[in-house]
Amino acid sequence: MSESHFQFFDKINFPEDLRKVDVKDLRTVCAELREFLVDSVSRTGGHLGAGLGAIELAVALHYVFNTPEDKLVWDTGHQAYPHKLLTGRKDRFHTMRQLNGISGFLRRMESEYDVFGAGHASTAISAALGIATARDFAGKKFKVVAVVGDGSLTGGMAYEGMNNTGLLKKNMIVVLNDNQMVSLSAVNPTLWSFHNYFNEILTHPTYNKFKANVWELTGKLDSFGDRLRTVAHNVEKGLKAVITPGMLFEALGFRYFGPFNGHNVVKLVEVFRHVKDLTGPILIHTISEKGKGYAPAEQEATRLHGVTPFDKITGIAPKNPNAPPAYTTILGKALVEICKQNPKVVGITAAMPDGTGLVQLQKEMPERFFDVGIAEQHAVTFAAGMATEGYIPVAAIYSTFLQRAFDQIIHDVCIQNLNVVFVMDRGGLVGADGPTHHGAFDLSYLRCIPNMVVMAPKDEQELRDMLFTAIEYRKGPIAMRYPRGNVLGVPVRKEFQTIPIGTSESLRSGSDVAILAIGNMVPHALKAADLLSKDGISAEVVNMRFVKPLDDAVVKSLSSRIDNFVTVEDNTVYGGFGAAILESLQRQHIVNVAVKLHGIPDRFIDHGTPDELHKSLKLDPQGIADVTKEFLASREGKSAFELVAS
Repeated sequence: MSESHFQFFDKINFPEDLRKVDVKDLRTVCAELREFLVDSVSRTGGHLGAGLGAIELAVALHYVFNTPEDKLVWDTGHQAYPHKLLTGRKDRFHTMRQLNGISGFLRRMESEYDVFGAGHASTAISAALGIATARDFAGKKFKVVAVVGDGSLTGGMAYEGMNNTGLLKKNMIVVLNDNQMVSLSAVNPTLWSFHNYFNEILTHPTYNKFKANVWELTGKLDSFGDRLRTVAHNVEKGLKAVITPGMLFEALGFRYFGPFNGHNVVKLVEVFRHVKDLTGPILIHTISEKGKGYAPAEQEATRLHGVTPFDKITGIAPKNPNAPPAYTTILGKALVEICKQNPKVVGITAAMPDGTGLVQLQKEMPERFFDVGIAEQHAVTFAAGMATEGYIPVAAIYSTFLQRAFDQIIHDVCIQNLNVVFVMDRGGLVGADGPTHHGAFDLSYLRCIPNMVVMAPKDEQELRDMLFTAIEYRKGPIAMRYPRGNVLGVPVRKEFQTIPIGTSESLRSGSDVAILAIGNMVPHALKAADLLSKDGISAEVVNMRFVKPLDDAVVKSLSSRIDNFVTVEDNTVYGGFGAAILESLQRQHIVNVAVKLHGIPDRFIDHGTPDELHKSLKLDPQGIADVTKEFLASREGKSAFELVAS
């Protein structure tokens, strides 16, 4: 990609370069940055719409504040692509979200400008307050700015942070980047209760015109004008209490300024210069448009929020017409079918109806669908409340996002043994979004909770049956995880069948080693067994299906015939499925079996495609075969080569 046609952006690699540009030329800088961003993301894929809507904001912030000495804390890192381009990563931007490339989110190890890592929402205010408090302890003078989206304010942690900031009265600025889209829903992206307030009242010019006129008039009246300004300020406070978000933000201890046009970069520079040296908590409210400046993203903000490589002219990504559907599509259709059969079933998601497949329920049966915003903790307790009244809530939440509601799962659902169905999309290694989004821990963090049932399907047919099984279970909480991506393309029957809780199935018989696999690792294990058979190794493959309760009977039966087990999971090996097998052996006093645990190691896995990551961790078929051979060889005191040769 040639950049030589850019008048200013070619010369901007770091914020100090940006600050050399005359303020009147910042509009051109923003236009060039926008062109670069669209061109680059169209080639690599990534998050597009949020970054396009935050370009002027990023430029103004880095122009006014002395970053990295001043600390800029971004919430929901996908809005920070312009920030990355302005902070030394322009030349590496083409590696975004690729193996060994730069991250699609904020990452402290990547840049000193990435003050606080962020792969999810509602954290920036709390982090910024911590930084400001540490600054004051150290006697330093740098500024602290938190940038949050309106979606972040659907999460309770944002209000916890604001409340504590107001109490501590720390010098810090919160910028509310309000793009009026708080859910990644193509049907209803605006869920925030404040939006009606903002749209119908705050965008009306009367309030801001009153304020501007009073300040302009009294500024010409010397000391008498100062007294008038005091009166006007009190009037303004009264108006804020009635017609602005000041009623909330100022009650929390913030001085509120806005709303301002988030795409008027010159005005934003003026505002930030005005407030940067004010004391106490400040909130700047800007109104922006997701996808600003790129017509396809403006028209289809949800579709172009996160994208694969696409045609820059049309905004459309090429698709393989013969590709099987995504797991989310299968899940969404199955849930609609079940809801039509069972009036007690409802669907709940946390701002991700399209990403979890629940958008189909939202379209066909909107009265049975609930999108609570970016509020996973609320989603879980909301589901628990419905369950107390005999309804069967299906809480469809990404695995890595459900982690945020761990306490609610324990306290509000499991202790009360309520029949909440947890459906975890993105179980396992998800790919380009990296460690903040890999669902690497759900089997472990759910398995340890009393009353919880945990299962994972090997394919789309089993996914349908497991969803049906979970809804028919009705004895307490039950969870199912499934991977991101397309299904295997196996035949799918129309009717549902229940799967007996805690039962497995043997898919291939063998005598030398038993490969016990769970979820999307089952097809890999079967292919690994084929590879092993070519080396004369007979491997039995068992689809365990349930991590909890585990099929103790099959573990015992296998141990009577085979004394080598290999467990395979797309989850951390610490406390996961393999650990459950070890516990089963111990529980049944079986001592003749040696077990190799194979899964995600005890470290955070970087970004890359799922295939690349599985290969690097030896979780692909060849890797599983190699690990199995090495294990068997070690058992006989031989090398893997000697084992095969013999």
